[in-house]
Amino acid sequence: MEELLISPYILTALFFTVALVYSSVGLGGGSSYTALLAITGVSYAAIPTISLTLNLFVTSVGSFNFIRRKHARLGLILPFFVSSVPMAYLGGSLKLPKGVFYWILLISLIFVAVRIYAWDNTSFTLNIGKTQKILLSLVAGSVLGFVAGTVGIGGGIYLVPLIIILGLGSAKEAAACGAVFIWMNSLSGLIARLQHHRIDLSAYLPLIAAVLIGGYLGSLAGSSKFTPRTMEKLLGGIVVIAVVFLTRRIFTFL
Repeated sequence: MEELLISPYILTALFFTVALVYSSVGLGGGSSYTALLAITGVSYAAIPTISLTLNLFVTSVGSFNFIRRKHARLGLILPFFVSSVPMAYLGGSLKLPKGVFYWILLISLIFVAVRIYAWDNTSFTLNIGKTQKILLSLVAGSVLGFVAGTVGIGGGIYLVPLIIILGLGSAKEAAACGAVFIWMNSLSGLIARLQHHRIDLSAYLPLIAAVLIGGYLGSLAGSSKFTPRTMEKLLGGIVVIAVVFLTRRIFTFL
């Protein structure tokens, strides 16, 4: 991790915190991992692979904790998988120019920031039919899967509230679906990236260890009683900083 602009120890601590907080609500933390990696100077070609790897580890333990507490339902998760998994593979197989990658990443992070700070109310539900819900699930899955494969953001940060708004499941079931959804798409995208954009992940083992521990502790707490909405907003500051950083970088290239 010699290219990093901050201490690897500080970065490891930040990744542990991100995994702890996001895994408690069924998320992998990919948006914050990607933002941190972009800010700290990691090569754009390596960012999605690292983020997908970390997402995979965090949601592995997260999925286990939510499933063993019987929060996961196959019928709820399946429509999102059908379209997201192949799109995650497609996104991971693409070799994007640096400028295009940064534009996709910037737009994705802007939407993440909007989700964290502006889309706070999931108490309402959309009164639409079963067919419309399935179609919306397929469309959402394909978009989120493609973003996962291209930039490493798992998409669970949108999927979890969407499930609640569509009235498809409870908060715990949505969190469980989010964890399994991110796991599947991270795996699909990572397989594609390792085939087409192979990098050496051994230098990032401390980050993997940090998110494994944080992910286990967070999902263990989240699957029982802990919902750290305030911490999610605090960590959203990382995304906002990354948006500013990427905006400056993009317009420097122009």
